Amino acid sequence: MGSETAVSKRTYCKICTNQCGLVIDVEGDRITKIKGDFDHPLSKGYTCPKGRAVGGLHHHPDALTQPLMRKDGVQVPVGWDECLDDLAARLKSVVEKYGPGSVGVYFGSGLGMDASGYRMGEALYRALGNPPKFSPITIDGANKLLVCCLVGGFPGLSSAKTDDKNVDMLLYMGVNPMVSHGHNTGMYNPAGPIRSIAKRGQVWTIDPLRTETAKFSNRHIAPYPGKDYAILGWLLREIIDNGPMNPAQPFTGLEELRAALGEFDRAMAAKIAGVTEHELDDLLAMVREKGGVTIETGTGVSMSKSANLTQWFAWAIMILTGRMNRAGGIWFHPGFIVQFDSFELPLIDNPFTPGPPTMPGVSGIIGDWPCASLPGEIEAGNIRALINLGGSIVRSFPDANILVPALEKLEVNVDFEVIANETTALSTHVLPTKDQVERPEISMWDTLSSSVSMLYSEPLVPPQGERRSAWWAISQLMRRMGHEVPDHVPLDDREPGADDFMLSTLMQGARASFEEVKEKGAVQLPLEFPAPWIDQHIERIGGWRLAPPSLIDLWHEIRAADEAEMHNPPPLRYISRRQRRKLNASLSFLGSPADIILNPQDAAANGIEHGQQVRIRTARGEIVMTANIDESIRPGVASIPHGHEIANVNKLTSIENVDGMTGMVLYTGIPISVEPVAA
Repeated sequence: MGSETAVSKRTYCKICTNQCGLVIDVEGDRITKIKGDFDHPLSKGYTCPKGRAVGGLHHHPDALTQPLMRKDGVQVPVGWDECLDDLAARLKSVVEKYGPGSVGVYFGSGLGMDASGYRMGEALYRALGNPPKFSPITIDGANKLLVCCLVGGFPGLSSAKTDDKNVDMLLYMGVNPMVSHGHNTGMYNPAGPIRSIAKRGQVWTIDPLRTETAKFSNRHIAPYPGKDYAILGWLLREIIDNGPMNPAQPFTGLEELRAALGEFDRAMAAKIAGVTEHELDDLLAMVREKGGVTIETGTGVSMSKSANLTQWFAWAIMILTGRMNRAGGIWFHPGFIVQFDSFELPLIDNPFTPGPPTMPGVSGIIGDWPCASLPGEIEAGNIRALINLGGSIVRSFPDANILVPALEKLEVNVDFEVIANETTALSTHVLPTKDQVERPEISMWDTLSSSVSMLYSEPLVPPQGERRSAWWAISQLMRRMGHEVPDHVPLDDREPGADDFMLSTLMQGARASFEEVKEKGAVQLPLEFPAPWIDQHIERIGGWRLAPPSLIDLWHEIRAADEAEMHNPPPLRYISRRQRRKLNASLSFLGSPADIILNPQDAAANGIEHGQQVRIRTARGEIVMTANIDESIRPGVASIPHGHEIANVNKLTSIENVDGMTGMVLYTGIPISVEPVAA
């Protein structure tokens, strides 16, 4: 093997939705070297440690290469036919006995980057009769979808992105694109764009932690977690009263919005947020100097109790200061596969759908049930089987203390996965699918790209062991359960060209043909900005809706609760954190520490020294982490990364502590106690 000549192959990273170009050296079936592709038209040579970890993922010592099935309580390797036959029979039995609603389906991020596999998963979901559906939406992003619908009347507006080339006043709230620069942030080599914006204009970061992004910003404000809405609420009131107001599209509800804000003054905002009035004055002065502000939010906002308020206020401010669909503000992705600019967008201003029976009063959102409802639905006997399409559920879903015992009670628990973990250990069936270097791929989540583009990559190495295409495994499961499979789906993924053919079927009617994208590897098209289709949609629905009644009610509720609390000493609360050398539940082998960042004041008050093992407790559970004492975190707040196996932050969360509108569990701003672990 070592004597084989290395072959350099061009591809792109599928760790996150930024999808940077890579050049990977392959010797036989081994990946030997990974570097950025300087000829890639989008990323131009940039990669991050996550992207360069592709080889480590593929050659992981715990890689799954053969189907597993539980027999007499023990997982044992079996052949595909035995595994699929048994799984189909057991799933069919559950459906016949308890109905199609007894099967839950989780659309995880693992299969989320597998275009053909994900789409076939959707076909299975429909064949099952649209049973309970779960996705990462209610783990990290329900607020954006909610506000898109309530304010803009269409969920696809969640593709909003900053015009980095022209923005002169950019406010980052609870987002750290220097570390997490995929998803809507969509930045290649983020230090460059952030530096450029800060040099020609202003970049402000609002975050309890002085993040890597804050260090590149002109100013940093550190509020209490979950209280940043107060900053924007006051800023919005000031803008309505005294400007700057220069809206680019029509709107409704201004009088109702101003009435709801009432006399929410600077002193009250500063007190609730835990910042100084001087900081608020400086922020308002800069917004007025620049004539507006573009605001980006991230999981630091979306995982908090005030997520919906902060996102709503951010959009209202951008609407009124003319930053929506205008240079220097926000642009909306028109889509590459589904072209939003080619048809009249429907009005979808009610995102709420029927929710789980065990959480009365909590709706679903665009068909998704809250992930927080899964343990209760299993315990109630409503969900008897779970199909997990590539998600590390134990490290991703809330309240791991009750989630794990619930998962153990499932009659069928099937996991599509490439690396063994604590979630696969609980499964009745484990189906090993091709990983990102073993299959051809396109960038299916096109609207998360920072450009109007489409990528293609060929397989780099043969599949390990008995791995098969996810689309094949799912279609075979459907066939064996007696469900109709689309006529175009091949019977065998090992047929020459079968994987490519499945990808080609996803691009019918796209802005470029599959053949062109495959030939070029990357196709980038011009962006029409400002976009007429956005202005036309907003005019058609009668304008942006500034004052959705449900959000006004939420504002009064949260404001009243915080005003009542603000005279009491605030407890120590933790915030969530992403790490540069880790991605959610994956890439632990890169060595990012399971550490808790504590301000020196809080460390001293609790008798904790730097490097010491610390026990962190909530009313729900406890974990042990290493103390990282640093002044970068404000007093009264601790920072804990998520996605670690032993120090699983979801042992601290509670399914009883959820957002009433979306059912999303709170993952940040949660009170904790800390103490040193005895030697």
